Amino acid sequence: MAGYKETPRQKMISMMYLVLTALLALNVSKEILDAFLVVNKSMETTNESVAAKIDDAYAKFQAQYNLNQAKVGPYWEKAQQMQVQAEDLLKYLEHLKFKLVLEAERNKDSLEIVNLYYKDSIIRGENRPVLNLHLVPSKDKYNETTNFMVHTPTKGEAFVLAEHMDKFRSTVLSVMDLPQNSEKVGLVTSGVYPNADGAKQNWEMHNFYNTILAADITIINKIIAEVRSAQFNALNYLYSQVSEKDFKFDNVKAEVIPTSTYIFKGQKYEARVLVAAYDSKTDLESRVLQGVDEITAANQSRATSIKGEGGMINLEFPTNTEGLQRYAGQIIMREPGTGEIKTYPYQGEYIVAPPALTVAPLKMNVFYIGVDNPVSISSPGLAQEIIRPVISTGILKKDPKSNDWIVRIDKKPTGKAIATVSATAEIDGKVLQLGTSEFRVKRVPDPIAEIAGQTGGSIDKNILLSAGAIIPNMEDFNFDLYFIVTSYTFGTIVNGDYLPKNIKGNQFTPEVISLIKNGKSKQKFFFDNIQSQGPDGTIRPLNPVNLELK
Repeated sequence: MAGYKETPRQKMISMMYLVLTALLALNVSKEILDAFLVVNKSMETTNESVAAKIDDAYAKFQAQYNLNQAKVGPYWEKAQQMQVQAEDLLKYLEHLKFKLVLEAERNKDSLEIVNLYYKDSIIRGENRPVLNLHLVPSKDKYNETTNFMVHTPTKGEAFVLAEHMDKFRSTVLSVMDLPQNSEKVGLVTSGVYPNADGAKQNWEMHNFYNTILAADITIINKIIAEVRSAQFNALNYLYSQVSEKDFKFDNVKAEVIPTSTYIFKGQKYEARVLVAAYDSKTDLESRVLQGVDEITAANQSRATSIKGEGGMINLEFPTNTEGLQRYAGQIIMREPGTGEIKTYPYQGEYIVAPPALTVAPLKMNVFYIGVDNPVSISSPGLAQEIIRPVISTGILKKDPKSNDWIVRIDKKPTGKAIATVSATAEIDGKVLQLGTSEFRVKRVPDPIAEIAGQTGGSIDKNILLSAGAIIPNMEDFNFDLYFIVTSYTFGTIVNGDYLPKNIKGNQFTPEVISLIKNGKSKQKFFFDNIQSQGPDGTIRPLNPVNLELK
């Protein structure tokens, strides 16, 4: 531009470009920036908490390794290798935050930045600088950081970051014996992401292109959280692979593990009795007797003898009698060290009950037409997966977001408006009829027409103008649904004449706004003939709203 003389038009265009650039630089509001600072601080606190949990998990793992290095060793070595990679990645991420501040604050050298914006603290036993993002004046800038992270759509530090994340993710998936495309571990950098205009972007551009420094730091702290979470999950997985027989125990205790303690009449009671700390090669035998609290010399002859399989005892009782049932038994086994025969007592109880059904709406005690009515359907002792409900009117379907059900009635049923819900469950190849429940079916109640939260009375002119529309409000109605105001009549008295205006929609038209702006104190405005449309498609008249200017 300095090599030739600019025309007045070119000078004007250049000035407009500078003004636009300044406006873009000011586009991040203080509220948004403060929100990033709050989220970033929360992420830092969470990361410190998870880091402490990881330290505790490693300490617990090492204690088991010290007890039995031969058995725990292979898993402990994987845990240590993963820890080295995690620490390398975390150091890189902490350094990357420093580099981003250094790029944004180019007028300061690195030592000055450390002294101004970082504070010394002890994290995981090491002296590391922790960024105080509140003190960084360029936290709302993005030009330098964008150029550093994504210099082009295929080059920049963001692509180096993605490589580090992919490498650690691959390690965690390998440790947990998961396929590389598994969604159980975060740190995903592949895929296509839409920008604000819907155009496709890669992960790097989506996260770091034209992103302010405060957002960059928050995103990196989020990645740190994903790294620690993946490390923690993988560590717990490795720890779980070391079975109980690999640990040292100083006592032996018989445990009863019932399949269920709440049994329907006609089913069988099933339970497993196992001895903790003994492997599947242990030979077990048990004596068990129903209707008693313990095996004694007096009742021992009536007890049934059961041979163990795989280190456990499988119990099976008939359930022909309803009510509370008790039983007791003894585990008989040979001590591995001494060869001495030992007995370990156990006892248990269970309840035999007739089939039962609970069907309860979660929001109201009725089903409303035209909306999704959430319903809880359960039967004590039965898993949700085997419950089979049906409904006499409308549609009943599973809610994909929870274990509840949704009842949808789009048309008012003929005759009595009653919905019937039944449920069946398949158990042991049989179908059990659990029962039915009846509910009222009602139309969704009419909303209350409001302007600025009022249905009448006096109102400030500015509040009325800022409201700008009639809002149908569903008071004390716990459903996410909306009515639409389709039309209304606006009226006021000007110079002794009543001026009505028929208006479509719920918004104040320019003519209405003009009349309100020119309104005098004590002048009344009438909003009549308000028509609204609900989720069932019916048109309903709403209450009038009459307001008087203060």
